[in-house]
Amino acid sequence: MPSSNDHVRPEPVSFAEAFRFWLKLGFISFGGPAGQIAVMHQELVERRRWISERRFLHALNFCMVLPGPEAQQLATYIGWLMHRTRGGIVAGGLFVLPSLFILIALSWVYVAFGDVPLVAGLFYGIKPAVTAIVVQAAHRIGSRALKNNVLWGVAAAAFAAIFAFNIPFPAIVAAAAMIGYVGGRVAPEKFRTGGGHGAANKSYGAALIDDDTPTPAHALFNWSRLVRVAAVGSLLWLVPMAALIACWGWEATLTQMGWFFTKAALLTFGGAYAVLPYVVQGAVDDYGWLSGLQMIDGLALGETTPGPLIMVVAFVGFIGGYARALFGLEHLFLAGAVAATVVTWFTFLPSFVFILAGGPLVESTHNELKFTAPLTAITAAVVGVILNLALFFGYHVLWPAGSSGRFEWPSALIALAAAIALLRFKRGVVEVIAACAVIGLLLKLAGL
Repeated sequence: MPSSNDHVRPEPVSFAEAFRFWLKLGFISFGGPAGQIAVMHQELVERRRWISERRFLHALNFCMVLPGPEAQQLATYIGWLMHRTRGGIVAGGLFVLPSLFILIALSWVYVAFGDVPLVAGLFYGIKPAVTAIVVQAAHRIGSRALKNNVLWGVAAAAFAAIFAFNIPFPAIVAAAAMIGYVGGRVAPEKFRTGGGHGAANKSYGAALIDDDTPTPAHALFNWSRLVRVAAVGSLLWLVPMAALIACWGWEATLTQMGWFFTKAALLTFGGAYAVLPYVVQGAVDDYGWLSGLQMIDGLALGETTPGPLIMVVAFVGFIGGYARALFGLEHLFLAGAVAATVVTWFTFLPSFVFILAGGPLVESTHNELKFTAPLTAITAAVVGVILNLALFFGYHVLWPAGSSGRFEWPSALIALAAAIALLRFKRGVVEVIAACAVIGLLLKLAGL
């Protein structure tokens, strides 16, 4: 229930306070993009009221369209909107850095000590919990975005397209945008942004950046700023790439990693799972940086760490650099850590450029239906795609050996308990993951 102070707009947030929050978020952002977006909505819209429901959804719609990790881009966008460029860089950077450091450490343990039974037990509990988190996120986003039968139909069509016909996510996005573009003119009342100002006030109260808050000066579009951002972004790509070529040559491992993951960054429509086949094909089959079994283990490690799931590329880089002994046998860890950092830089740099360059364009459209209708339809389609991801997770968690294998009833019970904790008792994502990880470890130690 709303409190008596919900109609009072929160006090302005200092950069230091925002910094502490983004740092905390970097360590608790488990659950993949759906879970991470749910955590941000709960913290920023519901609890802290730093941004309104409508402004949050409008930014999310934009991030969904871009290639790259949408949750990290959403954090960058909100940080930029609140505290200019430095706010965006801090928010987006802190979303990634904890995961990078943790993955470097786990990757080193993985290659130096072999099997890690403790981690395997934790995986056993975390995987069904992540399935429940994705289901919860589909419910949360769907309840906000699917305001009428037309948007429900868009979501259902998107689910059928990706589940039954394996249609690529970019094609689904394009089709949804076209439906929104036409629908916004034919039936505009069906495509107005969900969660309007009145509904947001009723649910969460006045926000610091509310529906009627004017766009801050730094977020207004101008061509000179766009050119500056594009120029700086280009230099931040060109200078490291030129340095790699100058030091080791074009065919060297680090140079090829930078080039390959730049291409991967521009193909990540639909999140990590949409681009993972491309990464596997390149890193395993074409370049041989790691084996297929190592890639599967890397995905498991990525699921246990906070941050975007595409951070599994840091594991790919570490294993490739370590195995190639880039700096000699006496500096194996350094080779792995440098390769992981190079891969992370080239994977995430485009996301910062997209947000800092495109944010002002998005801020200029949040009250114009001709721009918001396609994005509203895209959000509806994404609900269907997330539901497909939940089924994908569920199948592989409950039947890890395939449909002919045995049913993992302990995983099913963990997933059910996690879903009840999240949906019925509204427990936090982090505490659910932690509890399920402990349960999984105990079950493995008991031999189940």
